[in-house]
Amino acid sequence: MALADVEANYTVVKAYQFTTLTSVQLLDCFVIPVLMLLSWFFLKTRYRMVHFVAVILCLLGVGAMVGADILAGREEGSDTDHRPSFSTSDVVLGDGLVLLSAVLYAVSNVCQEYTVKNLSRVEFLGMIGLFGTLISGVQLVLLEMCAVRAIKWDLHISMLFAVYALCMYALYSFMPVVVKMTSATAVNLSLLTADLFSLFCGIFLFRYTFSALYIISFVVITAGFVLFNAVPTYTALPEDDPGEDDPGEDDHGEEEALADHRV
Repeated sequence: MALADVEANYTVVKAYQFTTLTSVQLLDCFVIPVLMLLSWFFLKTRYRMVHFVAVILCLLGVGAMVGADILAGREEGSDTDHRPSFSTSDVVLGDGLVLLSAVLYAVSNVCQEYTVKNLSRVEFLGMIGLFGTLISGVQLVLLEMCAVRAIKWDLHISMLFAVYALCMYALYSFMPVVVKMTSATAVNLSLLTADLFSLFCGIFLFRYTFSALYIISFVVITAGFVLFNAVPTYTALPEDDPGEDDPGEDDHGEEEALADHRV
């Protein structure tokens, strides 16, 4: 679980170097169907029709958000001073990393849901923190030492890293609580609004063009999230084992067989 979570975070952050924010926003939604599929088979979670409608509604909201981002980019025309250009091979690599990250996130979230609901939230946080730190440290030494040396450390860069670490700490502290109360699928549906908040921040930080579609997509995603949680999911009961019959019935059958034998 720690390995899947570390690599999911690593691949999605790495993807930003090769593809656009729009592609990351769109392809990252792939985690929802993968998560529902894994929950269906491994957690025996069963969904009603309203849940599928809610997921589709949330994905439509993401589509509106991506459309707003595309329209904003077209309105900016040829102004590419603040927008990096990517080759076709880079985009393919970046999109592949996003899809891989979505699958790994789904695996991690399913394991997390099982752990916090059947074992212990404290144990989950302790173990994933321990093994995640070890895996991240080894991967940092092997793959990213040159990148770390190239960083020009100053107060601004240090504050950005500190804020990022604080946000991740808060996310991993509160997410198990919400997962235990709801489900991993519901949590990931709510996290779809994170892209909207990043776009709102981008309006001030990166001079993104504001669009009314952002507000519409936020309302649609929120409506889908509320609809998903309005009707609870249920767990499929294991089928009765035909070999585990009532002992009384077995004794009765043995008595009848013995009586037939005596006759």
